[in-house]
Amino acid sequence: QVQLVESGGGLVQAGGSLRLSCAASGRTVSTYAMGWFRQAPGKERVIVAAISGSASSTYYADSVKGRFTISRDNAKNTVYLQMNSLQPDDTAVYYCTTAPRVGILVRESEYRYWGQGTQVTVSS
Repeated sequence: QVQLVESGGGLVQAGGSLRLSCAASGRTVSTYAMGWFRQAPGKERVIVAAISGSASSTYYADSVKGRFTISRDNAKNTVYLQMNSLQPDDTAVYYCTTAPRVGILVRESEYRYWGQGTQVTVSS
C-alpha cells in the first residue's frame, strides 16, 4: 500500500503562487507514474499534470500550461506542483495520485492510490 499526503494548499489572491507537495509512504514510488488532479465544486475531478517515474516526461492540461510545473524528488518520495499566476478558476481541491506503472497516465481510472486532497482557493 502507498499512502499519499498533500500539503501546501491555502487561500491566495489572483496572480499569486502556491506550491503543493505530496509525500508518499509505504513504498518507494520512484518508478511510479504520479499526477495531480483537481475537483472544483459541482464539477468532475480532472487531470492537472502528470509526470513519469524518471521525470523525463510530463503532461499538463491546457488550462494550466505555462503556469503550473510538476516535478518530483525521488530521494524524498515526493512530488510537487508549483502553481503560478493563479486565477479564481483554479479554485478546487487538489489530489495527488500514483500508480505502479511506467510513463504518463492521464485518466483517473489508471491511477491506484490517492491522497485526501488539499484545498486551493484563489480570490479575485
